[in-house]
Amino acid sequence: MRGDDNQQEGMFSYISPEKRVPTDHPLRPIRKMVDEILKEMSPKFAKLYSDAGRPSIAPERLFRSLLLPKARPRSLVREMAVL
Repeated sequence: MRGDDNQQEGMFSYISPEKRVPTDHPLRPIRKMVDEILKEMSPKFAKLYSDAGRPSIAPERLFRSLLLPKARPRSLVREMAVL
C-alpha cells in the first residue's frame, strides 16, 4: 500500500521548514522542479503499489531524501573534483 506524501509540520519543531529556509535559497527552485516531476510520476507510482497492507513511505519522499545530499554545495564540489 502506497503511503501519502504529506508534509508533517510541527512534529518536533514550532517553526516550519518553509519559514526556516530563506526564500532565495538555491535549493528552493530545485525543490519546485523535483516536486513537479514527482507529481507527474505519481500515477505511475500508484500502479506499482497494492491497495492492501500497511502504507509505505511515499516514493516521492524517498526520492527527495536521495536527492538532498547530492544537491548540497560541498557534495557537488567533491563530485566535480572527481570528474
